[in-house]
Amino acid sequence: MKDEIEQYLAIPGKKISLKNYDTHYRGNLQKEEGKERLVDMKLKLSVSQETLYAENTRSVLIIFQAMDAAGKDSAIQHVMSGLNPQGCQVYSFKTPNSEEYDHDFLWRHYRALPEKGRVGIHNRSHYENVLVCKVHPEYVLNEHIAGYQDVKKIDNEFWKKRYESIRNFEQHLNNNGTVIIKIFLHVSKEEQKQRFLDRINNPSKNWKFSSGDIEERKLWKQYMTAYEEAITATSTEGSPWYIIPADQKWYARLAISHILAETFKKLNLKFPVLAKEEAEKLDQIKTQLLNEE
Repeated sequence: MKDEIEQYLAIPGKKISLKNYDTHYRGNLQKEEGKERLVDMKLKLSVSQETLYAENTRSVLIIFQAMDAAGKDSAIQHVMSGLNPQGCQVYSFKTPNSEEYDHDFLWRHYRALPEKGRVGIHNRSHYENVLVCKVHPEYVLNEHIAGYQDVKKIDNEFWKKRYESIRNFEQHLNNNGTVIIKIFLHVSKEEQKQRFLDRINNPSKNWKFSSGDIEERKLWKQYMTAYEEAITATSTEGSPWYIIPADQKWYARLAISHILAETFKKLNLKFPVLAKEEAEKLDQIKTQLLNEE
């Protein structure tokens, strides 16, 4: 599956067209086989997380972005269920509050970064500021940025600077030990429709549906363009984007787990080795314990 994962990598510097990415792809796997593989992958991820925690020199930040009903929540639930909660933290970002609007757009995301040794998961992220805000530029006015009191002033140059801010932010994190993995769950418009209908028809899922989701669905083309431009502008060697086919939830989860496993493997994580003096002290303590009556 490693070779398949490579085809989902948004190559830095290459213009992205989402039409070239199959949302329904599942390789040569069947659903049950995929689920079995996911169980094995979660065990491997658990060991990698423990080593990351013990080494305590780096952190991993996983960013999830997608259209509504693409499966972000369930992907986080299934893929991350094997991780130790003590070394993992999840943030789901909603509309900024008044305090957050009083700071730059990256402020609240910086505050939510994982500590060294931990895995951080951002369900939606700072990319909302070049996705939702690009489709709805009037939202930018809430940030009270000098020189941008009129939506007409929010031009291409504004977005170029915002992409630059994101690249610089992520490069700064890379330089200081944070590994960033960016996941775009690429769901088709047809599959989103079916999932919306499922939420409406199933009383236990009614709470997941919002009438606002339908209004955003009408802007599908604008969102696809915003995603293409954001991914093209911000997929870098240090912080790559992966475009994951999401019409088959079980396959998306398996693909994500493989990406995480490959990322951990490249980190070459090691459990700390005690200094000679500390090792000798442990031997002395061991002898004491064994000699106890």
